[in-house]
Amino acid sequence: MVRKRVDAKDPAAIKFLGDQYSIGGYGLEKNVPRAMELLTEAAELGSIDAHFNLGNRYFHGEGVPKDEAKAVQHWEKAAMQGCANSRTCLGVLAVRKGNYERGFRHYLIAAKMGDKVALDNIRRQFARGDATKEQYAEALKGYQESVDETKSPERDEAMRLRTSTKGGHSR
Repeated sequence: MVRKRVDAKDPAAIKFLGDQYSIGGYGLEKNVPRAMELLTEAAELGSIDAHFNLGNRYFHGEGVPKDEAKAVQHWEKAAMQGCANSRTCLGVLAVRKGNYERGFRHYLIAAKMGDKVALDNIRRQFARGDATKEQYAEALKGYQESVDETKSPERDEAMRLRTSTKGGHSR
């Protein structure tokens, strides 16, 4: 079924197959170069997750030579399409380079999308004196609004059922 979706140029299926080649999942032989080809194709077809994964691979040198510039390019493309994780990565890089304001702006966008790591990073900036109380309050408010938007009785029930069946036991 995945192969049919890959043949139909479905970016999610191509990204999934790339992930499987990168770990040798679903009976595939591990093939990192093939994984990179598939992830690149998925990214070119618009997969935000593929851009995020490629950014991580280039940043850490996983299956490719380390290349921060390529990592940033992929994270920026994903961030522009709404990937909170990519925003947080861009924020981390900005802060590491001493650009606290740029890092804060990336973190704020991600926090307002519900990214807890970004919110925690802003809290750390505030504790160090690199963000104001007002900035931290704005991030906290935006994060909470995002979390509240995802709440529903159906989601709460699903979480309750999931936690009650952990370990293979159901009630």
